[in-house]
Amino acid sequence: MSFIRFDRVSKTFLRSGSRMLLSTLLRSGFRGRDRFYALSGVSFEIGRGETVGLIGSNGAGKSTLLSLVAGISYPDEGTVSVGGRIAALLELGSGFHGELSGVENIFLNAALLGLSRRKTEEQLDAIVDFSGIGEFIGEPLRTYSSGMMMRLAFAVAVHIDPAFLIIDEVLAVGDAAFQEKCRRRIQDLKASGKGLLCVSHATSTLRELCDRGLWLDHGKLMMDGPVEEVIAAYERRTAAGA
Repeated sequence: MSFIRFDRVSKTFLRSGSRMLLSTLLRSGFRGRDRFYALSGVSFEIGRGETVGLIGSNGAGKSTLLSLVAGISYPDEGTVSVGGRIAALLELGSGFHGELSGVENIFLNAALLGLSRRKTEEQLDAIVDFSGIGEFIGEPLRTYSSGMMMRLAFAVAVHIDPAFLIIDEVLAVGDAAFQEKCRRRIQDLKASGKGLLCVSHATSTLRELCDRGLWLDHGKLMMDGPVEEVIAAYERRTAAGA
């Protein structure tokens, strides 16, 4: 049974520089050059517990696909179905408030991810300990570095018992020791049957964490298969300059 299902999903955006014409275009029914397809007719299914890496160049549609899975945006065509709790680590700092302390942001972010206050209180010590922020946990988030924000976001996400974890280049932020700590935690989640949908330009990370690969190119799904085979095909295309 699929946990995530995309059925002929398309998502369009207005091209840069065209926003001032939006109302005119909508009134006239314009559907031409000023819109582009970030995703076009994409279909796939991901089962519960599968670990999947998204592969593709910048602008291929990877982040758009993740935002649809996370429920941050919605398709223009087709349907997206998700069968349980997802913890998404996408844009750094999303789900946080700069004027709130680290502890207050833990409760805020956990609530947005669907965790009750009582459950968050039960996990609070473990979240703070994993983040390694220490005495800064009581300081406003606006005083945090990007690495500290990532630590806090990751710590919350992996302690809310998600059925699926979505990460977009999050392992590229922070020091090497914490990156390794994150990898070990993801491996633990994987061993316990949790699913993973991951974007990274580091193919070594995708090989380590994922069993399956989806290759996107200009909004179209080019290949779906074992991660090693998908990476190899993508790298051949990239090397050929196509």
